Amino acid sequence: MNLTATTRRAMGRLSAAVGAFVLAFGVLALGAPAHADVVNPELPYKVSGNVQNEGIGVNGVLVTVTGGGGFSAEVSSDAEGKWTVGVPERNADYTVTVDESTLPDGIAVVDNPETEFVESNVQTVTVGPGGRVAMNFFIGQGERNTVSMVDQIVQRLISGLNFGLMLALASVGLSLIYGTTGISNFAHAEMVTFGAVVTFGLVGILGDSALPLAIVLAIVLSAGLGWGLDAGLWKPLRKRNTGLVQLMIVSIGLSLAIRYMYQFFIGGGTEQLPGSDAPQIALFGSVKLSVVDMVSMGLSILLIIIFGWWLTYTKIGKATRAISDNPSLAAASGIDVDGVVRVVWVIGSVLAGFSGILWAYFRPGIRWDMGGQILLLIFAATTLGGLGTAYGALIGSIIVGILVEASSLIIPSDLKYVGALVILIGILLFRPQGIFGRKERVG
Repeated sequence: MNLTATTRRAMGRLSAAVGAFVLAFGVLALGAPAHADVVNPELPYKVSGNVQNEGIGVNGVLVTVTGGGGFSAEVSSDAEGKWTVGVPERNADYTVTVDESTLPDGIAVVDNPETEFVESNVQTVTVGPGGRVAMNFFIGQGERNTVSMVDQIVQRLISGLNFGLMLALASVGLSLIYGTTGISNFAHAEMVTFGAVVTFGLVGILGDSALPLAIVLAIVLSAGLGWGLDAGLWKPLRKRNTGLVQLMIVSIGLSLAIRYMYQFFIGGGTEQLPGSDAPQIALFGSVKLSVVDMVSMGLSILLIIIFGWWLTYTKIGKATRAISDNPSLAAASGIDVDGVVRVVWVIGSVLAGFSGILWAYFRPGIRWDMGGQILLLIFAATTLGGLGTAYGALIGSIIVGILVEASSLIIPSDLKYVGALVILIGILLFRPQGIFGRKERVG
């Protein structure tokens, strides 16, 4: 696929327009005033509390509430030390963290004299059937638990690498499909969700101890999903010479249909896979990772190496790259284009399904729309590396993953995706074909 000068100019203008919108939105979001004591009052359930020093409320203490499904909110205590955060789910756990740097000089979070909480600025609470939970943080003379900026940066870089590797599995599959068919497959998000949802269902049937078997079966079923989608939908549409715009619209409709089917079967809550609460292990300094994180990174690297070998050295892998270059010439050379495309759909679905399982642990939790939450980042990574370029999608994913995690050091966590997208737009303004995209080759 060649990128003409007209196409590059069009992409540049589109990138500039989107960039202006994103930047304007970011400025508005950063500049918007927030209530000092209540955040998200429109949400139905509430987490509230007090920050007290010797029974007297402390004003202006920053409290962060996070939970499953990527929920995160920040609130400052009022003059009486009170704060309230609206949350989206009940019967769910939320982590509440006091930013000790916002406490008055010489004091820190201390033992709560009325409960069994140990000394810590982090507590976990459960919003029960009543939909509300209250808690107290007690502070006094003491030494604060501080983490150096170097340790924070290293922790974010490692988390970003982990996130980027997980993102790469999904992005590479999307890039392969685009390179061989030209389809911008918005239903790829549901292929990501499929792996996690099926694993959760199989664990419910087979038991927690059968988690490895459930993951293997989920990957096999993901392969079946890719095969079925191509055989039952995409191949017939290709035979009818359906245009790429129409195919994209079909993928959007398919995405919505599958997404709400997930919601029908598993509901709107957040479910957990076994081991999602694995404890953190101190590696060095203040850097910590769980066993699940380390296994996730190891498996991602292994799969990427296997995929790279397959794409570079196997007959089907070489045929895949040939079809990405020029489908008509590949067909004239005797390559079974439909057969190779079918293999690509199967491999892309397998990578997406496994990525969904890892995403369920990274978030953590399984939701009906979990794939849609990272779909924009998947497209961003694919575009950043170069459309249709599998190796470019890998590098683009790692860049996006690190940018997303590292950016939360300087901007609010709920805006961290914006930083990655702004970088993407900036790069495309100067190189519309992406970092590794080339005029001669995109496979």
